[in-house]
Amino acid sequence: MSSGPLKQPEIVTFGCRLNTYESEVMRGHATAAGLNNAVIINTCAVTNEAERQARQAIRKARRDHPDAKIIVTGCAAQTNPDQFQEMTEVDQILGNLEKLEPESFGLEAAERVQVNDIMSATETASHLLEGFEGRARAFLQIQNGCNHRCTFCIIPYGRGNSRSVPLGAIVEQARSLTENGYQEFVLTGVDITAYGEDLPGTPTLGQMCRRLLAAVPDIKRLRLSSLDPVEIDEDLWRLIEKEKRLMPHLHISLQAGDDMVLKRMKRRHLRQDVYDFVEKARSLRPDVVFGADIIAGFPTETDEMAENSRLLLEECDITYAHVFPYSERPGTPAAKMPQVPGNIRKERAATLRAVGEENLARHLNSLVGQKLPVLAENETTGRTETYAPVKFDFTAEPGTIFDVMITGSDGQKLHANLEVAKAL
Repeated sequence: MSSGPLKQPEIVTFGCRLNTYESEVMRGHATAAGLNNAVIINTCAVTNEAERQARQAIRKARRDHPDAKIIVTGCAAQTNPDQFQEMTEVDQILGNLEKLEPESFGLEAAERVQVNDIMSATETASHLLEGFEGRARAFLQIQNGCNHRCTFCIIPYGRGNSRSVPLGAIVEQARSLTENGYQEFVLTGVDITAYGEDLPGTPTLGQMCRRLLAAVPDIKRLRLSSLDPVEIDEDLWRLIEKEKRLMPHLHISLQAGDDMVLKRMKRRHLRQDVYDFVEKARSLRPDVVFGADIIAGFPTETDEMAENSRLLLEECDITYAHVFPYSERPGTPAAKMPQVPGNIRKERAATLRAVGEENLARHLNSLVGQKLPVLAENETTGRTETYAPVKFDFTAEPGTIFDVMITGSDGQKLHANLEVAKAL
């Protein structure tokens, strides 16, 4: 049922934190251009399921807003614009470069499809955001694109090659957001451990983080998005050990726990590298916890190989397991390899998720009875420094950091008591 013309652009975001950041950039451009009655679908191309959900969202947007302009963009639009060009619900298709240009949201476009060669991008576009609608933490883009070509991954063809944001622009954005009240920041990109390779002086990720925290002391919490476990520089290790504003929650771009699968994926790390990474991080920061992306049922994966992934999640005590059944992406080498049946992929994914759920429940139980600082994500829920979810039995101010007493756990989230809550 139609809800009438939209008074401001509505944005539907799929996928990664970088997409969330870019949705805010588009919101600013669309608002400045006076584009009101419009729905922007910012897609993801990581899996077939992500693309299916995007098409579903497009159809729903047309049903809900029959007179609105529907714009489709993001990685799925960049890598496969034809699938959206065939949809009569779609008015305009923008590539990942075009979606960040102000003029894309101004006058009526001469062409319905505007998707240029993403590989032509050699630097990041400069933007200055004032905030993130409905979010308590801010996302800072520090990098985009990827120079690696993992055999399962379509993202380099949607994002282009690696390019870094200069430190000055990162500091300027962070200062602006802290002035607007943000206390927690997440550094985002496609391959953030590649940060600086294309910049003068080739600063490392750790050096950039150290300088950012020194330049913007009002940053209370800093988080990192996915890390390649064999590309951690010495400055970052020192920050993990000594910098309390760097949160003790590291997310590993793991993908598999078997060496043969990792080699067939063309990953840079092997199984032992992950054990070494986890052991070193815990030796420097005993309270650190880990998350990891992992693919179940990669082509040629045997039961024994799948068991190695399960054992790694268990033995490394990965608290936040982001498990995905393998999804063939057309044009990638892995899509041409002998495939694992879909039902087996789902079974192996369920097995891995079960290990992750046990690890999470154990971590949550270990926090019961402790007084911990949490960031309120909204009025009733928040996150600890280790990213554990907390349910309040009181009303909090979103975006603020409180000390709370953890009174219990239901295995999926913590509970905190009002009477002992105290604003920092």
